[in-house]
Amino acid sequence: MEPGWLLWGAAVLLLLLHVLAELSPAVNFVLRIGFYYVLCIVGSALTAPVCLLVNGGRTVKNMRIIKNVVKTFKYFFGLRFEVKGLENFEVEGPAIIVSNHQSMLDMMGMMEILPDNCVQVGKKELMYAGSVGLIIYLGGVIFINRKSTTSAKMVMAEVAKTMVAENVKVWVYPEGTRNCTGDLLPFKKGAFHLAVQAQVPVIPVVYSSFTTFYNPKKNLFTSGKVKVEVLPPIETKGLTSDDVSDLTDRCFRTMRETLFRLSGRPS
Repeated sequence: MEPGWLLWGAAVLLLLLHVLAELSPAVNFVLRIGFYYVLCIVGSALTAPVCLLVNGGRTVKNMRIIKNVVKTFKYFFGLRFEVKGLENFEVEGPAIIVSNHQSMLDMMGMMEILPDNCVQVGKKELMYAGSVGLIIYLGGVIFINRKSTTSAKMVMAEVAKTMVAENVKVWVYPEGTRNCTGDLLPFKKGAFHLAVQAQVPVIPVVYSSFTTFYNPKKNLFTSGKVKVEVLPPIETKGLTSDDVSDLTDRCFRTMRETLFRLSGRPS
């Protein structure tokens, strides 16, 4: 087939997809999600060699490179981030950062404000996600086997030691799973046990609800604005394991009130 026919066919296909996307929310949703996956795969494949060349292997320093790449993604989807409270990241030494977890788009929100020397805690299965798994491995992401409570506790104990020894911050999603309802799921206590064990502050981060522009149940995925607020650190010095439940509840209440306020929803 001649190149001219191939180009003509591709143009017609793109036009048809555009028309279908305009007519059908379901088609628009699938196309945008598909493009997001492609962007992640291609971006990871292109960024991994840069990380290897610049920093030589797995290190939290690679997160600065990854962050700068992912921060460009928002322009493809028409997302805007309005950020307040970045000065609250400026704490001496390590810290635990906890944030609400709404969807796969959270990666863009996290990279928008990610402080230097900060690693994430993620499920072990992500390590096998092709080029995406490779890039998050190179970025120093800490993998946990969520199916094994004993294994997770051992990893978190090692995280506490590493966090203090290497002066890094650790980003955790205490809900444990994605939740695109406009509310918070009950918090798991692992991040707060970690903070108390290492005697480091907890820094809550809250993103406004995505439901006005992203809702898989309604096949909704359009452009939109996300309000982000980094809240003041909550100190844990002097706290013990007996205080973990109260610390968890306090953080949950504060973040839930902030989520409703940022989303324009009554408490």
